[in-house]
This record gives sequence, structure tokens and C-alpha cells, in this order.
Amino acid sequence: MSLIKSISGIRGTIGGKTGDNLTPVDVVKFTAAFASIILKKETLNKKVVVGRDARPSGPMVNDLVIATLVGMGIDVIDLGLSTTPTVEIAVPLENAAGGIILTASHNPVQWNALKLLNEKGEFISGEDGQHLLEIAEFENFSFADVKHLGKVTKDDTYLQKHIDQILALSSVDVDLIKKAGFKIAVDAVNSSGGIAVPMLLKALGVTEIKEINCEPNGHFAHNPEPLPENLREISGEMQKGDFDLGIVVDPDVDRLALICEDGEPFGEEYTLVAVSDYILSINKTQKNTTVSNLSSTMALKDVTISHGGEYFSAAVGEVNVVEKMKEKGSIIGGEGNGGIIFPELHYGRDALVGIALFLTHLAKFGKPVGFLRKKYPNYFIAKKKIELSQGTDVDGILAKIQKKYSKYEIDLRDGVKIYFDKEWVHLRKSNTEPIIRIYAESEFETKADNLADKIIMDIKEAMIS
Repeated sequence: MSLIKSISGIRGTIGGKTGDNLTPVDVVKFTAAFASIILKKETLNKKVVVGRDARPSGPMVNDLVIATLVGMGIDVIDLGLSTTPTVEIAVPLENAAGGIILTASHNPVQWNALKLLNEKGEFISGEDGQHLLEIAEFENFSFADVKHLGKVTKDDTYLQKHIDQILALSSVDVDLIKKAGFKIAVDAVNSSGGIAVPMLLKALGVTEIKEINCEPNGHFAHNPEPLPENLREISGEMQKGDFDLGIVVDPDVDRLALICEDGEPFGEEYTLVAVSDYILSINKTQKNTTVSNLSSTMALKDVTISHGGEYFSAAVGEVNVVEKMKEKGSIIGGEGNGGIIFPELHYGRDALVGIALFLTHLAKFGKPVGFLRKKYPNYFIAKKKIELSQGTDVDGILAKIQKKYSKYEIDLRDGVKIYFDKEWVHLRKSNTEPIIRIYAESEFETKADNLADKIIMDIKEAMIS
């Protein structure tokens, strides 16, 4: 089974049987359920913004989603090839009732998904998500009659509007970036970023751009998750010494990874750290608070404190980070996967604004990217998992781990996170398969690995005790 139903969207592999994979029937059913929720909210305009990444199934899924919305009596603004943050920005600008982004993000090419947004251009609430799943399960929706069908408007201007909003930010210094004369290589994994990132860089005054995998044909040249092991091509290009910075985005352009001038990864955990350092340094008007999720590096907390600010953590998931940021009035936040959320622009992970802020930071710093990376505390995160047999009492296992380490500080908001001074380990169960994911961080790579392995041994012991 490769159909994952969650409160924020529907994700699955294309083809196969209905209910087991993301088939045309499933696309129609969940789109109609989303439309039903919108129609019941009488205060909202009956309009939805739709955009997609470049994966090969995109046109098919796009046609199904738009036809279903029209059949439900909802007007559609079709952005075509776009990015997740661009759709998020378009929803409130269009005064729409919501948005649907057709992307499986970092998942391989056989996957696609419906990411669902509310009228603010933010992911729908848990309450609405649960309601949607119930409507879809019982097919409790009705289509419009012929006199009340929706209409479709195509609009390919929103990437430029998105970029214009970024350029208008006081924290983005276009003149300084232009004067720096950066030479930049870009790997956009043959998706929408192949259009958006070079377009942004040119608007920022960058004239020397090496485009790698920037043809938006959806044929991913490598695993689309922007991790070091998947970025050998651009790292090799950087090792030639011809470029100042390498930029990598995932298929829907909400995650940003950076490559130093010598081909070494900047570290996806440190994308948010570096950009936050810059924003914290220039903020003079409000309290400096930042937020990241429980599985992200401690370096953000260290940098925040160094600026006299206060750091807060949130459960894993963009919607949880956004909720905590709003609660604490944070000026910046995000996730350690290269996801930057800058509320002055919008409450969503946005690689494009991350690029503009990072380049401004780098231009002000005045030294190579590798030197900037050395400015920050050095931590290592080990990411592992243990597969369990079907029927395993995962909650019971986590309870045993919690009891074993009860003398330490423990956070139970999202699985079990245990703090050991300058180290931590985070255990999270999967909601879709019998797996416990283990994340461990330390100042030393071997210690992070050993800590994760120790917890795996504890889990195995808990399974037989």
C-alpha cells in the first residue's frame, strides 16, 4: 500500500488499485472532499488556486483536480508549473478559499500528492483535515448542476509576483548582491525550481549562473531529496573552483540546500541557522525569537541566544512550527531539512526567500561560504530507524524507553526526546508503517552515531522484555 492519508494532504504512488495507490479515482475523491469543506464555509469565495511541480504525472493529476473542482462548482486559478511557496502566496492575493499544490515534494518520481491550503495560504487545520478524510471515506459530497459549474483561469504571472515580493523585502539587498558578483551553480532536479531559481538569481543581479538539471521535464536526474549523497554532480562542479556557491532545491522548492565553494555541503541543518543569524542580527524592532522542530539542530538555539533572543521548539511538521511561531511572535523559523519560514513574506517554507536572504548575508559577510559555515557551532545529527514487525506495541516500547531514561529531561510532545546536556536523542513512530525513527545529535559525529545505536539496542531489549 502506497497511499498515505494525513490531515495535511494525500500522498501516494501513481497507478495500481483504488485505495491502495494514488489513482485517478482517489484524486477525484479527495479533491471533491476538499471542495465540500470549502463550500460549507459560506464566508469564503468559491475559488481555489492550483499549481504543480514538474513530475510526469503532474499534467494528469492537474487535469483531474481542476475538472473535479469545476464539477463541484468552484472556480480555479491554474498557475501551471509553480512552486509550493508561490501557490501559498497566490491564495491570499487571489482572495481564494484555498489552494492545492500537486507535488510529492522530495519523494521519487513515481509519487505525487495533493497538498491542501486554507484561505491564508497555509496548510489546513487538523480539524479540517480530519473532516476531509471522513468525507472522502464515505464519499459524502455532491457535484454541481450544469448551471453552476466553476470556471478556469490560467495565470502564469505568480512566479514573478513571488519574486517581486522577495525583492521588496527590506532584509534583501539587491544592490549588495549585485556588487558581490557571485558565480552560482544551481541544481533544480529537473523540476519547477529550474524556472524559479535562475529567474530569482537574475532578478537579484547574479549574471553568472550554471544551470544543472534545470529543465522542468520531471525526469529527476538523481534522488530528489537534497541530501549530500544525492548531490554528487553539483558538488563535483563546485570542486572545479569556478563558483562561489551551489544552490539545490527539491522538486517543489520549499527546501534549500547549499554547497560551499570547495564542493563541501554547507549542511541542510545549517541553511536555517545561517539565515536566522542574519535576520537576528538586523532585527531591532521586536523581540528575537526563533522556532524549529524537535528533530532540528541545537545550533539554531545557540545562535538565537548569542543575539539575546529566545528559542522555542515545536513538534515535527510545518503546521506545528507555524503554530508555535505565531504563538511566540517569531521573526524566523523552520525545519532542519532546509525549510525556511519567514513570516514577513508568508507562513510557509520557502527556498526562494531563503536564497535571497542567504545571498544578502553572504555579501555582507564578505568572505567565502566555507568561512561562513565555520562561524557556527558544529553539531552532527545521526538519522536512523528500526523496523518492527506488524502488531508491535510501539507506544509500549516508547513508554519503556521513557521510563529507562526518566532521570533525564524528556519531551513527549512528539514521540520521546531525551536531553543529555549537549546531546539529545529523538524517537518518533511512523503513522503509516511499523517503524521508529531515531535522531541523535552531538558535537561529535561518532558520539551521535553511538547514541542512536545505543537507543536502538534499548528498543530491541524493550521488545523482548
